Amino acid sequence: MSSHNVRFGGSGIPQTVLPEEDPVVESRLAEAASLDGDARREAIAAVTADNPRSLSAWAALGDAGRDTMESYAYYRIGYHRGLDALRQNGWRGSGYVKWEHLTNRPFLRCLDGLQRHADSIGEDDEAERCALFLRQLEPSWPPAAD
Repeated sequence: MSSHNVRFGGSGIPQTVLPEEDPVVESRLAEAASLDGDARREAIAAVTADNPRSLSAWAALGDAGRDTMESYAYYRIGYHRGLDALRQNGWRGSGYVKWEHLTNRPFLRCLDGLQRHADSIGEDDEAERCALFLRQLEPSWPPAAD
């Protein structure tokens, strides 16, 4: 396990920064995003199938879901993959995972998507847990528009 991606802020609270995605994956996702409709979702699904550990791919697949339940499922997978990635990068169950670090955004997008979709299907406990977790990881949540 690597702890080189855990940093301590001025307040002493550790901050985890996930590593960069493979540039080839990012390029393929950008290409897929330029497509429309089902072709877009199918291209994103192909990237995800080839790179099942890619948080960017799971977040994009959640965004491209055909309905609430499909998006919910993809965000949930991305969330759990993200927890694995955080642990592999030194996160010990507490501390910040800030939006300001571009590499953290796919995980936070998955957690946010899971929260929103849980709320929309009446999974109130899960939606509340996700909302609280987002604020613990990133106290200024939701992020300002970039």
